[in-house]
Amino acid sequence: MEWDWQFALQSAPRIAGGIGITLIVTGLGSLLALVLGLVFALLARSRTVLISGLTRLLVDFIRGTPLLVQLYVMFYVLPDIGILLQPLLVGVIGLGVHYAAYLSEVYRAGIDNVSRGQWEAGTAINLSRWQVMQHVVLPQAIPPMLPTIGNYILSMFKETPLLSVITVVEMMAVARGISTTTYRFLEPITIVGLYFLLLSLPCAFALQRWERWIKS
Repeated sequence: MEWDWQFALQSAPRIAGGIGITLIVTGLGSLLALVLGLVFALLARSRTVLISGLTRLLVDFIRGTPLLVQLYVMFYVLPDIGILLQPLLVGVIGLGVHYAAYLSEVYRAGIDNVSRGQWEAGTAINLSRWQVMQHVVLPQAIPPMLPTIGNYILSMFKETPLLSVITVVEMMAVARGISTTTYRFLEPITIVGLYFLLLSLPCAFALQRWERWIKS
């Protein structure tokens, strides 16, 4: 199949119309993942064995199953038991919860990297366990995590084409719609790849600079 520049130029603006949904899903999913990931990490450190054990089991289950399967279950299976969610909401929750499981491990590693002496110093001045975590440990643990967190958010952005299978009209869904009506796949799919590349490269470059700054 030869490249058709006229068709490509006609398709590009239509596909660009899906960028907004892609960014919205990524933004909201990232916020959910950042907050829920920290919750998972803190619950996994609970002194109550039942809470910590169940949290670790849940995190392992989410990490051990494909995101696509999770999206299918939320969108196609949950309605059978009376839980009906809009496609965009399923996309945000699906991406957010899936990446929260991975970010919880990032938070855990960052927290564990803070020296034990910091905990003991906080306890020595009569801070509660939560106050030590909030005011002493997390401010030291989070900055070194940021490059890794950023990489996961970038990965989430590149996973958004999966949402086309649950009828979220992002870039890939628009491209598939064009392809199925014109029977031309080369131009629409290539344009989607280029849009993702143009949007992700500046973010990847910024993350690399940030990581170098953290290590310097």
